[in-house]
Order: sequence, then structure tokens, then C-alpha cells
Amino acid sequence: MFEATVREGVLRLRRPGTRWLSTGWDGGRSRAATAYNVTVPEGFDRTDLAAYRDERLARAEFGAEGNVEGDHDAAPTLFTGVSMDHARGARLGPVVAYATVGLSNPAMLPVEPEAASTAGTAGPTESREATGRTEGRPDPGTVNLIVGTTRRLAPGAAANLVAVAAEAKAATLLAAAGVPGTTSDAVVVGDDPAGEPAEFSGSATAVGGAARACVRDAVRASLRSRYPDGDVPGPAADAEHGVVTDERAEVFDP
Repeated sequence: MFEATVREGVLRLRRPGTRWLSTGWDGGRSRAATAYNVTVPEGFDRTDLAAYRDERLARAEFGAEGNVEGDHDAAPTLFTGVSMDHARGARLGPVVAYATVGLSNPAMLPVEPEAASTAGTAGPTESREATGRTEGRPDPGTVNLIVGTTRRLAPGAAANLVAVAAEAKAATLLAAAGVPGTTSDAVVVGDDPAGEPAEFSGSATAVGGAARACVRDAVRASLRSRYPDGDVPGPAADAEHGVVTDERAEVFDP
């Protein structure tokens, strides 16, 4: 379905002609033969991410062959502090998903903010950064997902598959670690423009249902690899990085 190769801390997924939709750095829609997930070193502070990506692809001997006009910029690229040793894939029916999971920067969303902050159920908020974040280098954890399907997705179905994957990721992490994700999660979705058409990608469709299962199982496998003793940062952990959204929004009738 997608050819996966890991070299020099870079995961390359290759399938010629794939259409991509990325929520990550330099994201949006593109068409390329490849997508990448790149491990960055501890203390990473580069801001010239395009140049850094090219350096890492060259070091891994991944050329631009098969990309649109041989352009690296056509290939979606994600960054993470998680080693590619912990990358895991899962496939079902017309879908495959690849995940890298690190939870050192959890993003918590208590449904009762006042109760969470007073009872401490969301952890020691004084050690967390403020909810507002500025753009900058990738955070040290990150849950990165790349989901591919052999179906030809309608534009809305491709966008919705991002939401389906994010929902499956959140549900899985809440059950396994007590947090829905991190401050820097990203999703890439790929589909085949020559495949069987799929107008929708919700959870009741073949594509959406398979994506949910693949994301769940790839996330769980990567989580077990990254935290083999089950000692994951969670709501009660004093994680080194992370946020708790404990403000309340104004609710009103439209």
C-alpha cells in the first residue's frame, strides 16, 4: 500500500501520485510520491525547517525522486522528538496508519476547569506553561500520524479523515494515558487519485472505520514501545512541558 523505509531517524512513506493533506509544518494540500516523519535531537532549536529537512533527507539518502517536479516542498514533512525506533504502523482494508507517540508535552482539557484546578486532578498547573503558545520549533513530544488510503477521497472526505484520525488518537490516548494529545500533534492524510471513489469518510464508512482502527492500534503500539513500563506522563504527572486549558469561554445563544 505504502512503502515504509526508516533511515537516519527519518521515516519515509512512498506511494507515487499520492494526494496529501497535512496539518503540520508547511502543511495544506500537495501531491507527491512521499511523506516524511523526522526525529529531531534533544535541544533542537532550528527555525529554518526547510533547510533542516533537506539536510536530514540528504543524510538519509532520500532524494526527491517521484515528487512533483522533483520538489521536496511537495512532500509533507512532520517533525518530532520521538525516535523513529518507536514508529509503528497498522493496516486494515483500504487504510494504513503510521504513528509516533511521545507525551512529554501533554495538552489537557478538563471539562470542569475550576474543579480541576482546585482539586489538582489535572496535575500541578503551576509547572505548566500558559495556554497561549507562540509559533516556534517542534515540542519534544508530539503525536504524529500519517494515514493513507487506496481510495480516491472527495475533498471534504479528505478533510474529514483528518478529524476522524484526530478523534481516534484522542480516544486512544485518553484510555491509555489519560490525556487526549500533546501541544504539537499533527496529522497527514494521503489518498490515491486513481482509486475507487469515496465521497465520505465518517466513522460508519469503510475508510473512516478502518482509519479509526488503524490509528488506535498504531498509537497503542507506538505508546507501548516508547513507554514499555507503562510509566507515561498523564494528568497527575508533573510533565516537563505541556498545557492545561483551564479557562472558561463565554457561552451564548446564537
